[in-house]
Amino acid sequence: MLYNRLGASGLQVSQFSFGSWVTFGTQVDTDLAKEQLAVAKDHGVNFFDNAEVYAGGESERIMGQAIADLGWKRHEYVISTKLFWGINGDMVNMKNTLNRKYLMQGIDGSLERLGLDFVDLVFCHRPDPQTPVEETVWAMSDMISQGKALYWGTSEWSAEEIRAAWEIAERHHLHKPVMEQPEYNLLHRHKVEQEFSRLYQDIGLGLTTWSPLASGILSGKYVDGIPENSRAALQGYDFIREAADDEDIKAKLRRFIDVARRMEVTPAQLALAWVASNPHVSTVILGASTVQQLEENLGAVAVMDRLGAEVKTEIAEIFTA
Repeated sequence: MLYNRLGASGLQVSQFSFGSWVTFGTQVDTDLAKEQLAVAKDHGVNFFDNAEVYAGGESERIMGQAIADLGWKRHEYVISTKLFWGINGDMVNMKNTLNRKYLMQGIDGSLERLGLDFVDLVFCHRPDPQTPVEETVWAMSDMISQGKALYWGTSEWSAEEIRAAWEIAERHHLHKPVMEQPEYNLLHRHKVEQEFSRLYQDIGLGLTTWSPLASGILSGKYVDGIPENSRAALQGYDFIREAADDEDIKAKLRRFIDVARRMEVTPAQLALAWVASNPHVSTVILGASTVQQLEENLGAVAVMDRLGAEVKTEIAEIFTA
């Protein structure tokens, strides 16, 4: 396993990490979570991603309990959470916000569910146009100063919003945002490759990217239909089914699968290695509903050395056609 600095910080995170979105609390219980976390750690994974909203807080509880049961020492892993959506129903100040009251109470709730004194990374899960950015930046900086988190960042913010937050922190000598968590895969490339291009050098932005397989689409498992018990079959994931049924995407996937077959790797491993090969990506967050799926995906580590310029050009041509 390779380890990369998280942007301009000194923190090192594994090239591939493990996240709990969708699976924990819906497809994965505590026992399976323990098994998955142990396998990931055995493969060198040191970063584990979570969020308050995942399964309404249950994902944090499962991950926290699994880590406690495994007996991991706190210095052995990096863990995150994200705040914005809220899990207290429609209560005012507690939903879809980054105001100071919500953030300060939200982090306390996450720490309680995780069973931790602090998280390593905390993300503002979405931008909040209703709250002044300066209020959010001060609250996140105070969170760091209070020792409830070590680094803070954003998820699915625009380049303009990230730069504004960074400049406010710079102006007031506050803790600056270190990382962004965008979707990045062969079907979603603009933000990472174009919109953020100036931020890597200007502010040292690090990336913890999510959905490297486009919710499983790039694994090729939906080319001939949607299997039962797959993510696309879950209630509330119509957007995956729509993409999986797109004939243009299917045509590209068939060509991509041919490249993977020629290299004697799985399409998922090839797609993951492609994402990880971007030098601006600090870590690629994997998700899995089974141990076998996780082990297959972690096999992408070995594929990275074989992902030369010629193959990357061929893949780029497939998905830009």
